[in-house]
Amino acid sequence: MNPFKNLQKLSALALLGLATMTSCNKDETTPTPNPSGGTVFTTTTLADGTIQIEGNTGSDYTFESSKSYLLTGFVYVDSGATLTIQPGTIIRGDKTSKGTLIIRRGGKINANGTAQSPIVFTSDKQPGSRNPGDWGGLIICGNAPVNLPGGEAQIEGGPDASYGGTNPNDNSGVLRFVRIEYAGIPFQPNQEINGLTLGGVGQGTQIEYIQISYCGDDSYEMFGGNVNLKYIISYKTTDDDLDTDNGYTGKVQFGVVLRDANIADVSGSNAFESDNDATGTALTPNTKGIFSNISVFGPKQDTASLVNSNFKRGAHLRRNTQTCIYNSLISGFPLGLLVDGTTCEANANADALQVRNTIIAACNAPLGTASGSSFNISNWFNSSTSGNSIQYDATGLSTAPYATVPNFLPVSGSALLSGADFANQNMDGLEVVSFRGAFGTTDWTSSWANWDPQNTVY
Repeated sequence: MNPFKNLQKLSALALLGLATMTSCNKDETTPTPNPSGGTVFTTTTLADGTIQIEGNTGSDYTFESSKSYLLTGFVYVDSGATLTIQPGTIIRGDKTSKGTLIIRRGGKINANGTAQSPIVFTSDKQPGSRNPGDWGGLIICGNAPVNLPGGEAQIEGGPDASYGGTNPNDNSGVLRFVRIEYAGIPFQPNQEINGLTLGGVGQGTQIEYIQISYCGDDSYEMFGGNVNLKYIISYKTTDDDLDTDNGYTGKVQFGVVLRDANIADVSGSNAFESDNDATGTALTPNTKGIFSNISVFGPKQDTASLVNSNFKRGAHLRRNTQTCIYNSLISGFPLGLLVDGTTCEANANADALQVRNTIIAACNAPLGTASGSSFNISNWFNSSTSGNSIQYDATGLSTAPYATVPNFLPVSGSALLSGADFANQNMDGLEVVSFRGAFGTTDWTSSWANWDPQNTVY
């Protein structure tokens, strides 16, 4: 996340005008009135049978698996409407018009795929020609609390959609067995759209078995809200993998990050990045995402590996965040964990910011603080009650995470196969397992994840 993203906002009228001007060439039509009084998307059947989707819907609509769809411009699901996407459906995003799907507050998405028939959002380019930022991404806005003044804000990236509210149980629908590939197009400089953007999304929403691949910005960014995520993949993204701010208080369990040594962002790429807000205020709710059983395989397979100089930290905790990381592996970054700034150091000393039962491996500098800091991060991280440890290489941990088809399972005798602890009340409601990192003896990515989307024919 670029710290200046949220400082640059355009008016809703300008945004809508630009989205219209950049739409694909076609015979213009108008949204079709619905008998219930709502509008539906403007649709055009293209020469190859693809259904081009534009505009917004105020009525329920279904993307059918027997058809393919092209998102053109900013496509909105309005309050009161539900977009249902059948298992196995392919949805592409148009690059010229910055095709993006936005679920507005009060709207819902029902994208309930299966392991055998995942739902795929991907580039409209041909195999061999796909790149990060080929289209926008998926944005969901909800009514759950955020810590911004007034309790709401316009979502980053340019859409005319606000997020935030007072309902922590808000339900924006279901995302299950969904892949999002080659998203992250810049709307304006430093205003990229993420792979999956969750703004004020509540815990009534179900999000699990998600793979985000080759995103041009962050894979997952949570702006406030308290939605929980489970079984998630961030694969060769450009900027950050797990970005939280503006009062996010949800729980994320079982997630794997795999980076490409050559793909990083000029803003500095991290696996975890977390702020309370853009300027580090004490506004509440304080950002306190709970992460457990996360495996980070950074760009460096060992400390001698040469990687893009824009890679920075496995976890950058800053600007008064209280994010907590448990039972996890952070490996392969130039710097493993950075607790950045006096407010975060105070949070760590007060036990509000926690890192427990976590292994840092194959990082040139495992631990770091801001320049001039007197905080003894080594004593804090290695305290007798933390359960943390540092390995200067990743030998004996995982099978073959950097293989063409990754094998993330721990090797026999790996330290990852034991050592997890769920006694901490912050982890109430999480699945209790004995292993650390995202995997025990079962590979939950098998059958539905795609490790070669560049060459997949959809």
